[in-house]
Amino acid sequence: MIVEAKEQARGLIAALRWAALCLAVLTVPACSLPRGAAITSEILDAERAEIGAYQVVRVSRANAAAIATWPRTATQTHYAWPPASAGARGTAIRAGDVLSLAIWDSQDNSLLTEPGARSVEIPRIKVSPEGTIFVPYLDEINVSGKPPAEARRLLQDRLGSIAPSAQVQLERVAGARNSVDLVSGVASPGSYPLQDGPLRILSAIAQGGGIAPGLRHPLVRLQRGGRSYTIRAERLLDHAPLNIPLRGGDVIALLEDERSFTAFGATGTEQLIRFEQEEITAMEALSLIGGLSEGRANPKGVLVLRDYGPETLRSDGTGPSRRQVVFAFDMTSADGLFAARKFRIAPGDTVMATESPVTSVRTVLGLVGSAFGVASGVQNY
Repeated sequence: MIVEAKEQARGLIAALRWAALCLAVLTVPACSLPRGAAITSEILDAERAEIGAYQVVRVSRANAAAIATWPRTATQTHYAWPPASAGARGTAIRAGDVLSLAIWDSQDNSLLTEPGARSVEIPRIKVSPEGTIFVPYLDEINVSGKPPAEARRLLQDRLGSIAPSAQVQLERVAGARNSVDLVSGVASPGSYPLQDGPLRILSAIAQGGGIAPGLRHPLVRLQRGGRSYTIRAERLLDHAPLNIPLRGGDVIALLEDERSFTAFGATGTEQLIRFEQEEITAMEALSLIGGLSEGRANPKGVLVLRDYGPETLRSDGTGPSRRQVVFAFDMTSADGLFAARKFRIAPGDTVMATESPVTSVRTVLGLVGSAFGVASGVQNY
């Protein structure tokens, strides 16, 4: 009788243990368990709400192209660059330039030269703010906007009334308005004059010692005429027509690309990820963050969280209907994979992998198994 009672007691205890395990598994959704990320349903519940605080968009091949046309976020940058037709005016004389003249005259009684001399030099004539220079016997002559060769011919023609045989040599030293400034991102920042020929932007960067070492994914920024233009350095190097000639007063800065997105959840890493190219797709973003965490991530719940400005909201489907949007991807289907290859990540996005529900079940089984001494059973789950 005693032995039989003990066996019944053991059977009752075992039954209670398994009942506790089953109850724990069944109550996983209601438990707050230690884990590194949310479960998909916890975030996408707004999709079933009548009025959600944020919008949920399941991305597929059918709507990927339409999403690409949505308005840009405040953090998305649209780079603009002057056309190649915006030619240089660097060879033209401008206010602040310094001219030096040498006038040759073969007449014996020349008004310009001393007795016995055949030439006279007039050094360092600074072009006035009005664009003129003063030459004896000729008064003020407007040379602004003229190439040095044209200005030389003008002076020689004007001298013809007093010295028909006179010939003029002209040299120009560029002033501040005929120089370009390299202010950052090069080995030797400074002011570089525009001399006789056009100076293109890549040549100016080369004169400054090239792109400074350690500058990650550099951008080239040009300030001209009160406007700012930006282009990626690699694009400038790859496309010859973009290597535009410079104008006096241009300011050039080479900057590091500061754009980034956040990797979070059951991904290979959780940190800020810098943009390594001009555009990054969702598939490329997953590659940059080391993919999905094996044993934790739910491949059906890859999410991209994005903020939009109030001016971008739309009610006709051509843009977001809420300021906060969750884009959801199912990476277990070909449709979701192809959609991820076309979807572009915006700076400031959060790329998140949700946790698989199986992770929570394993956590519960591990906790209960430790409490009831069935750890070996949990390991074989």
